[in-house]
Amino acid sequence: MSRYRWWLALIFAMYGATAWADGQTFRIPTRPGVETSVYWEAQEGAKATVFLFTGGNGGYGKVVDGKPTSHNFLARSVALFLADGFNVAIFGLPSDTPALDYSDRVNPKHLADVRAALEFVRSKSPAPVWLVGTSRGTVSAAYVAIASVDDPGIAGLVLTSSVTAFKKEGAVPTQNLAALKLPVLVVHHASDACVICRPHEVDWIMKGLKNAPLKKLLMITGGGEPTGDPCEAYHHHGYIGQEQEVVDRMSSWMHNPAN
Repeated sequence: MSRYRWWLALIFAMYGATAWADGQTFRIPTRPGVETSVYWEAQEGAKATVFLFTGGNGGYGKVVDGKPTSHNFLARSVALFLADGFNVAIFGLPSDTPALDYSDRVNPKHLADVRAALEFVRSKSPAPVWLVGTSRGTVSAAYVAIASVDDPGIAGLVLTSSVTAFKKEGAVPTQNLAALKLPVLVVHHASDACVICRPHEVDWIMKGLKNAPLKKLLMITGGGEPTGDPCEAYHHHGYIGQEQEVVDRMSSWMHNPAN
């Protein structure tokens, strides 16, 4: 065991004295002087864990009655992932920043925080982990997956409503996708009107996944009546009215990945 992992194991073993929990929310030490919030909910008999990266500024809002209050597609779909047989973890925010911008998500500090959060999740369950991001969270998910190619505990990567605009730092097509040698599912809505997540640019992601042993694109159509900002949670960008369908299709693929 590396010195880093030994230190984390010691910290987790001392949790009763060194961390606080509010329902399913935990604050864990991730870097010297920095704590990061993690939402955790276990599902009995789960064979895998989804580790979720939300979009926007990150985080998952407050936790009320054991559930996150964020309107983000992934955060509001916790119950759906649980029903589909997954443990659920959501990466929150580190204590040294109020928001995760694009540059923050492709930064070694971010990677350190996520790795510590993953160690915490593995202390809760040994099940393999799927990294799942939506919108700006895809920047984080892709970055962490690329940096974790030697981690056997990472089962695969799921990208939903990916940031595709090359002008954005860390946009998924600009990352070293050829380094990924694990299953990758790309989910996008055909009517996504967010200017930095244009559907026709998703092809750049698929072309970049040159060495993924399994890869699939799910282009979603239909849904409810979109409202608000086209880059926000209640537009096609957030699969409004299709949460159940989209999560079920994602879950089905994660349980049995195929091209």
